[in-house]
Amino acid sequence: MPNIASALKEEIARVARKEIRKETEGLKKASAQFRAEISSLKRRIVDLEKAAARLSRTAGIEKRTKADPDQAPRVRFSAKGLASLRQRFGLTAADMGALLGVSAQTIYNWEAEKSTPRQKQLEAYAAVRGLGKKQVAARLAAMAG
Repeated sequence: MPNIASALKEEIARVARKEIRKETEGLKKASAQFRAEISSLKRRIVDLEKAAARLSRTAGIEKRTKADPDQAPRVRFSAKGLASLRQRFGLTAADMGALLGVSAQTIYNWEAEKSTPRQKQLEAYAAVRGLGKKQVAARLAAMAG
C-alpha cells in the first residue's frame, strides 16, 4: 500500500495545478487580446503618421503657392542667370543697371557674387526677366528719350 502522505501530496499538487491552470487561462486570453490590440494600435499610428506627413507636405505646397498679399513673391537669383540674361538681351552692365535702377558697378558685383540684390531689386529683376528683347529695347529707349 502506498504511503498516504505521498499520495496526499501528489493529489494536492494535482489539484493545485488544475486551479492554477484555471486562473492563468483567463489571464493568458486577456494578455493575448491586449497584445493584439496593441499591435493594431501601432499599425494605426504608423498609418496616421504617414497620412499626417502627406498632409503636411501638401499643406506646405499650398502654403508656397498661396502667397500672402503682404509678402512679395520669392524670386530666385543667380549670378550666372543675370549674366546670361544680360548676354541674351545684348546689354551692357550700365544698360542692365538702368533697367533695374542700380549702377553698372552693382551689376558687376552681383555677377561676381560679391553682393546680392535686395528685395526691391529682385522684384525689378523678375519683371525684366519676363520681358523679351524688343520690350527691353523699348524700355531703354523710353528711359533715354
